Amino acid sequence: MLRTEICDYFGIEYPIMLAGMGGVSMHRLAAAVSNAGGLGVIGAAGLDPQRLRAEIRATRELTAKPFAVDLLAPLPEMIRPHVPVMIDEGVEIFVAGLAVPKEFIATMHEHGMKVVVMCGKVRHAQKAEAAGADVVVAQGTEAGGHTGEVGALALIPQVRDAVRIPVLAAGGISDGRGVAAALALGACGAVVGTRFIATPEAQAAQGYREALLRAADDSTVRTRCYTGKPARCIRNPYIVEWEQDPSRIKPFPEQLGVSYRNKVLDYDGKHGDIDPLRTFMPAGQGAGLIRQIESAAELFARLVAETEAAIGRLRQIVG
Repeated sequence: MLRTEICDYFGIEYPIMLAGMGGVSMHRLAAAVSNAGGLGVIGAAGLDPQRLRAEIRATRELTAKPFAVDLLAPLPEMIRPHVPVMIDEGVEIFVAGLAVPKEFIATMHEHGMKVVVMCGKVRHAQKAEAAGADVVVAQGTEAGGHTGEVGALALIPQVRDAVRIPVLAAGGISDGRGVAAALALGACGAVVGTRFIATPEAQAAQGYREALLRAADDSTVRTRCYTGKPARCIRNPYIVEWEQDPSRIKPFPEQLGVSYRNKVLDYDGKHGDIDPLRTFMPAGQGAGLIRQIESAAELFARLVAETEAAIGRLRQIVG
């Protein structure tokens, strides 16, 4: 069976974690991944404390297995109201999707919570470890959403060599070959995001899913025009217009407010379908591998089978 030390640490069957995609990885998708044997993650960025509580409870109604909550933490006040909710609801794993939540780690540990931090550079991983994080994710620039500049192939082994805590890998992983590659590079598990958007359990507009099915290897671009921080997404005319004069782009979170006013953040489909010429559609470079929409359970089972097959091929080469 495909198993690493992170499985025992998180209490899961397979070393595959769902990315905490804000607005997309909600209770249906998080529970489906957990039920399949991975670590489901609620993408809680954008949720107020009351809605976060509702999502946690809705997830628990669908699964008895471990799951995590992901929030962005570039400013302490952005997650301060959410921490008591997670403690009240007995959340066991917290994922910081952006920045190190240094102020809250001790409190989280006091309440039995494990802290995972997404990192785009070696020094970010070292900073997270020094602050008390339990696990870091080496996320290559290939990843969708907020991401750095260093490719996963270079970043993962460098992070593995730089810290003592467990390292997961993310960035462009869309099939079992990617999971196997992450393990070969020294990670003890893989984080998969974009591929799970093309499932019925994901909270995503139909136009968003269709854009992923059309995507090629070069269909994504990193831009600050939606949030003020570099985020990888499907290229469209709205991005091209902003990037003609990047000096107009305001810092985070001011640019996020601009995007709300321009109504270009409704990729979750809650207000109907999207305008693909304008809407923010976070996606990693692995989107070019997406060929179909399938259930999260079917996708997860295939990821496991493909990973085992890829590892088997490597063993044949070595043996």
